[in-house]
Amino acid sequence: MYATQALTDLVPLAEELDKNKVTPGVLGFIVFAALAVGVWLLMKSMNRHMGKVDFEEAPDPDAEAGAPVAAGSAKRN
Repeated sequence: MYATQALTDLVPLAEELDKNKVTPGVLGFIVFAALAVGVWLLMKSMNRHMGKVDFEEAPDPDAEAGAPVAAGSAKRN
């Protein structure tokens, strides 16, 4: 059976559908659900990997311990 013959057999089935009603159907739901599960698994993995990160910021070598703070860089609460 050729692909063109299979398509011509499906044409009468397509005419029975309501052309004003378009829905994603079951396949659309399955694809959306698979994407949602994939994103959830990626977020879970990212959180696990970010929890393993141990980052300590090195002190600024240019800043001296006893140096006065510049006029524009005062900390605000």
